[in-house]
Amino acid sequence: MTRPAAVIVLAAGQGTRMKSALPKVVHPVAGLSMIGHALRAADALEPEHLVAVVRHERDTVVAEALRVVPRTFVADQDDVPGTGRAVLCALEALSAKVGPVGGTVVVTSGDVPMLSAGTLRALVETHEGAAHAVTVLTSITSDPTGYGRIVRDQDGQVIAIVEQKDATEAQRAITEVNAGVYAFDGEFLARTLAGVGTDNAQGEVYLTDVLAAAAPAGRTAGAVVLEDAWEAQGCNDRVQLAQLGAEFNRRICEKHMRAGVTIEDPSSTWIDVDVTIGADTVIRPATYLRGSTEIGARCEIGPGTTLDDVRVGDGAHLPAVWGAGAVVAGDTMGTPFSVLGESDRD
Repeated sequence: MTRPAAVIVLAAGQGTRMKSALPKVVHPVAGLSMIGHALRAADALEPEHLVAVVRHERDTVVAEALRVVPRTFVADQDDVPGTGRAVLCALEALSAKVGPVGGTVVVTSGDVPMLSAGTLRALVETHEGAAHAVTVLTSITSDPTGYGRIVRDQDGQVIAIVEQKDATEAQRAITEVNAGVYAFDGEFLARTLAGVGTDNAQGEVYLTDVLAAAAPAGRTAGAVVLEDAWEAQGCNDRVQLAQLGAEFNRRICEKHMRAGVTIEDPSSTWIDVDVTIGADTVIRPATYLRGSTEIGARCEIGPGTTLDDVRVGDGAHLPAVWGAGAVVAGDTMGTPFSVLGESDRD
């Protein structure tokens, strides 16, 4: 796999169904904002340019993007709606800065926090290996309602992506759906997007129209089908946010247990993505480990303990303790119901 010319993360949406003053992509999942997860996965590809496209609550989104990945280049979407327009704004902003972008351009979304760097690599490898004009990430679902459908010809080749509102009854029965993540030939993308209009049910510039233009131009389009549908799971409301958080936490707990940590009750234990835990530590029920907390080896944490950005030395016991920003020496025996760190001055 070559180094992508650019990875573009779309983060301009308003997220009205979240019913929040906070922009959707800034809401946290497992202790990191959704856009933070997206940018980390994208940055792992080591692209020449990492771009975040913003609009609604711009300053808040930009501040979070730069906090997580300081090298992020910010592009602003204008008043023209649609994912295609968002990508074109990114390409135009990049072109003004560094010149036209060739090579592979990856487009992903700021609200799919479980999408992994490994999946993005597989997408790029498939795309470049077949020299496609476009390669799309897809998933198979029993309920495709609301998703763009992947249309294939009689030979199984991808020929179009049809949005729900534009689909026929036959197309709505298709269960392979668009995950909203793509790899493009950068020159083909820029040239095609410049001619895409808004003649569709939503009056938007669809990025998916670029795929439909491949065959008429004598190019091919491909697809990578996800084995893990959670990686394509977006977030539009608080219900989906909770579902994503629960699944992310289940996987985090499983990772630690397989690395030698005992978690007595994973269903009541919440561990953020950046927490580290040493081997042979026991995490008892109703424990919350947040932020960049570091737990040493052979510790006993909980039950009923909450630690936020706390460093704990080897062999410490912290039952029913609340801590923030504290450093706990090894072999410390914490007093139940005590407060450590930032608030223990009160």
